[in-house]
Amino acid sequence: MSTGTRLAGLLLLTTSLTFPVAVHAQSADETNADPEGTVQGTPEEEGDDYQGPEISVPGGSGIIVTGRRNRNPERSSTQVLSVLSEEDIARTGESDIAGALGRVSGLSLVGDGRVFVRGLGDRYSLALLNGLPLPSPEPLSRVVPLDIFPTNVISSSLVQKTYSANYPGEFGGGVINLTTKAVPVEDFLSVSFGASGDTETTFSNGLTYFGSNLDSFGFDNGNRDVPSNLQAFLDSGERIGSVPIEVSEGIASQLFPINLVTLQKDNSQRPNFSGSITGGASFEVGEDAFLGVIATASIKNSLRNRSVLSQRGSNDLSEVFQQDETFITDESILVNGLVSVGLDFGENTIRWTNLFIRDTLKTARLSEGFDVFPGETGFDFINQQTAWFERQLMDTQIVAELEFDRLGVDLRGGYARTDREAPFNSSFSYTRTNFSGNQFGDLFVAYFNQLSDAGISTVSFDDLQEELWYGGIDLGYEVADTFEITVGYAYTDTDRRSESREFRPFISVDPNNPAGGSLNDTAAVALGLRQPGSIFTDAALAGFNVSLTEATPFPVFDAALEVQAGYGLFRWLPTDTLTVEMGVRYEDATQLVSLDQTLFNTPIAGATPTNIANDYFLPGGTITWEPIDDLQLRASASQTIARPQFRELIEQRFFDPESNRLFQGNPLLQDSELINAEVRAEHYMGGPNRVSLAGFYKKIDNPIENTFNVASGQIFTSFANAPEAELYGIEFDTVYGIDLYGLGGTFFETKQLLIMANYTYTQSQISVGEGDIAPTPLNPNQLASLIFEDGDRLVGQSDHVANVTIGIEDTEKTQQVSFLFNYASERVTQRSGIQPDFVEDPGLTVDFVARSEIKLGVPMELSFEVRNIFGRDNFEFQDNGVNRLEFNTYQVGTSVSFGISADF
Repeated sequence: MSTGTRLAGLLLLTTSLTFPVAVHAQSADETNADPEGTVQGTPEEEGDDYQGPEISVPGGSGIIVTGRRNRNPERSSTQVLSVLSEEDIARTGESDIAGALGRVSGLSLVGDGRVFVRGLGDRYSLALLNGLPLPSPEPLSRVVPLDIFPTNVISSSLVQKTYSANYPGEFGGGVINLTTKAVPVEDFLSVSFGASGDTETTFSNGLTYFGSNLDSFGFDNGNRDVPSNLQAFLDSGERIGSVPIEVSEGIASQLFPINLVTLQKDNSQRPNFSGSITGGASFEVGEDAFLGVIATASIKNSLRNRSVLSQRGSNDLSEVFQQDETFITDESILVNGLVSVGLDFGENTIRWTNLFIRDTLKTARLSEGFDVFPGETGFDFINQQTAWFERQLMDTQIVAELEFDRLGVDLRGGYARTDREAPFNSSFSYTRTNFSGNQFGDLFVAYFNQLSDAGISTVSFDDLQEELWYGGIDLGYEVADTFEITVGYAYTDTDRRSESREFRPFISVDPNNPAGGSLNDTAAVALGLRQPGSIFTDAALAGFNVSLTEATPFPVFDAALEVQAGYGLFRWLPTDTLTVEMGVRYEDATQLVSLDQTLFNTPIAGATPTNIANDYFLPGGTITWEPIDDLQLRASASQTIARPQFRELIEQRFFDPESNRLFQGNPLLQDSELINAEVRAEHYMGGPNRVSLAGFYKKIDNPIENTFNVASGQIFTSFANAPEAELYGIEFDTVYGIDLYGLGGTFFETKQLLIMANYTYTQSQISVGEGDIAPTPLNPNQLASLIFEDGDRLVGQSDHVANVTIGIEDTEKTQQVSFLFNYASERVTQRSGIQPDFVEDPGLTVDFVARSEIKLGVPMELSFEVRNIFGRDNFEFQDNGVNRLEFNTYQVGTSVSFGISADF
């Protein structure tokens, strides 16, 4: 094979840059193209048509080529990557892309859609849509949670684990690039429905509250709008402690509406349901010009019960001082829509993509626990929480791909906005003091008179908005058949405004003490025996004095990140068996976080601002060598960064309903800098069969780690820079198919046994010197040794991550049966000072997935899934080898789902 022919499969920048709607063949005699223009092998080599996954990446590096040289996308790329095609995603049976990515080697799924690459936290992962960045609708994450992307809007997913200069410099563990569905070749319409349930939830008792008539669709009918009296107060610019008592009473009377704070029991919870509709059409609008449209919409509603055990104890874990058992019913609603319009004229393409995702969580919680104090009997508590979390993403992207002989010009830009609202997040605490000789000592009372150590009732209103503007240009020029250069410029401007207002009511019958009373205020205490919705009514509060305090000292923060970047890279084939890609990226970035001083008439003091202004030269390169046919060796090295996320910098507390934790940022965090290296051997055995073995190493300066904190009786998670860390490991990946036609019979003629397995072994350790510091707001000269121990492993890192899929598939039609095994060993979730770290043990889960096409007048597909067959539970705990305390431990159960889809 000539060098020029070999490069034809590699250097596609001049014909398909960032968003290749069609990858055009280099010449008629080299390749055949399918109707979409996707490069295929010759009929003699492939035996039938092959359509590779369409993948959109910035700058052209890593463009997937399914040409004559290599039909395998991982093999064709100049970088180390894994690709999930639409068929691969369907094989996992997952409904969201986060679950599907959890099957990729080196990746593990943590919490609600956060994907960890090679044991590094989500701050080291970069998520892109069609090669362009996305803002996050979560205050807890800079990267958009990937569980909000349903698989029906994604045509492929790429995970690149080695850095190339066309990607943003925030490249720690890897980049995850999602490509939305392309312009269709033929008109089509597809409709699907599904139902599911699990052994912990479906047809079992659950909790709920009314909310509004539209809750099951993920929208509110106005019942959760900020109440009029509270809005008038917020607009006034006054502090809550300075307003007259009648203003406080007017606000309090609207803070706890009965339909939003009254828990109800559901004796038999319904199954989950989902539905989607997808359609597309293409039109000839001129000579060699085609206009295509694809649109999709879907809804998914699911219920989940959890009974979470959480304990706190002595330093040696031998005594339990605090314990809560919380029963939680979550109703999750995911609504999404996608509209994509593409225009193809000659070798040029213009594509406009619009995406809407709304992810809503309605949660109802009831907990019972105790708090024991030294030398005292201790208090018992019953707490309830009702909350509503809305996450919404709107994104519009437009790209133009223009070609002028050997020069390719790619223009791209867009706008995205995310919103996250959590109105009327209400928590009521009922306390039994166990005081002898007191008429209320053996009763659970909601104390609103500041009784020492009693539970506190609150209501909060959170509102987050983030906007992202982005643009870029790439120029690619094919200097010679064996040499290509690319230069590019990229700009992103992200602005976030985060508001959190939490209020605590206090009731007293003493007009001279409006801030509270004593335990002997019998009338006020007796009011606390009522249900939450019956306390703060005008009739119930008549004759009382109601005051409010605000528990958020720093209510509103503004944050911004502006990045300007320029890069250049080249791809060179000095010989038929050697490929070299080298490049460097220059990034100049300014990251600001500051308290909004215009919110109140009197400015607030005390919040520490963040102002990080750095610029970096970030080189990266990969050399690929084929010593013999079907054996490929790679070596890569790079320098990258990881900036603190907004949520890690903002001094606000946010509640994460998935992990049941409060988080608060540290404005003194600094950028992390990484050095990355990897070597890899890949053996291709024909068709899909392949095996690879890799070793990787990372050195991280100033890694950011989770820390455990207690202040004013509240437990929360914060963050700190550790001095230095190292991470290294090996990664094994294989795919092998075995034809079953030899078993005889017509059934096995077209069947194959497909085995896919991957395993990643990772080790990490933090280095802490005697004089190293880890600044925190309370102590900018905090010694790192008081937070970290030398030799600790990084948060989120599992020593072992493995995935195995064993299935039988039909090679000529959609028909498959697969068992999926996923294993991850213990990983640290949070530092805990002098106590043992908090550890999560994901363990082994086993799933079963089956799909089959049928024809009943129209083509249809049936699916059946069983998840977590053996009922692996969620375990998060502290353990010192002798004693163990549970922190976020609950039963998960086994889920079963059915689905049907039809094509028209």
